[in-house]
Amino acid sequence: MHHSPIPIKKYLTDFLEYLEIEKGLSNNTQQNYQMFLNKFFEFLSLIQLDNLKPDELTPDHVWAYKVFLARSRSSSTGELLKKTTQNYYLIALRALLNFFADRDIISLPSKKINLARDNIKDKKIKFLSLEQIEILLSTPDVNIDSGLRDRALMEVLFSTGLRVAELTSLNVEHFSAGLKQKNRSDGIELSIVGKGNRVRTIYVSSRAMEWIRKYLDSRSDNYSPLFINYSKNVNKELNQESARLTSRSVERIVKKYVKLAGLPLHTSPHTIRHSYATDLLSQGADLRAIQEMLGHSSITTTQVYTHVTNKRLKDIHKKFHSGNKLNQQ
Repeated sequence: MHHSPIPIKKYLTDFLEYLEIEKGLSNNTQQNYQMFLNKFFEFLSLIQLDNLKPDELTPDHVWAYKVFLARSRSSSTGELLKKTTQNYYLIALRALLNFFADRDIISLPSKKINLARDNIKDKKIKFLSLEQIEILLSTPDVNIDSGLRDRALMEVLFSTGLRVAELTSLNVEHFSAGLKQKNRSDGIELSIVGKGNRVRTIYVSSRAMEWIRKYLDSRSDNYSPLFINYSKNVNKELNQESARLTSRSVERIVKKYVKLAGLPLHTSPHTIRHSYATDLLSQGADLRAIQEMLGHSSITTTQVYTHVTNKRLKDIHKKFHSGNKLNQQ
């Protein structure tokens, strides 16, 4: 173990390379860690410790950072950061300290960073009812190209439960075979590479496929990306990828129709993913099957959805169990 004369901030590039090469994390995950650590660096600048070295970091600094996070507001909603969001920033700092340990650089042990306690309210999964989903999906004006794209995009989101990054990575060729099917009452299944480079199968409903057909019929380009940005001038000879919708663009698209439809403002693309999972569970789907379809590496992650089925099971018991119909003695 040795003391490093290099400020913590200067290790960001080495840390990101460590995540890629030694931890095998995806580019999206690396970008998230960079964003979360930039918050810590912002905090160091605020307290005039830009040149703080790894061995100078103390539990007092960590406590002050936790207070800073608790009083920070989301740039998109203006609301105070939720406990779960605060924990993302703390987990990123933990990972940086683990990097120091692996490099034999003296610093604060990562176990000294305790995560913020979650409120029950924060843990509650937010989702839309089937009626609300129908309202959201029917909001785009399908008489214009961008509206047709947006309808197809949201239909695919609800049909598959894809993460936003998984959605934006889809290409037209993924759907080529399905578009040639003579029987249009059938959906299709696709293999995709999801979070953590795990391959899984997703299922696109016949309804979603019909909207993809209509959307692609409206396009005159030969771009590879399935969902493209109409507002950009793209040189198809040099860089088709510049036409691909970004995750941020998908967020903005969904928020646009949420407001137009008068739905809860917390609704996001991830809310549609939650709605996909809760709909399947409420219809009696097996939790393990949901785990596979969502691409969760652990069943523990999927179990957060079981609260949705609890009330349903109670209502079914009350309605159908004969014991509830016996005369009271």
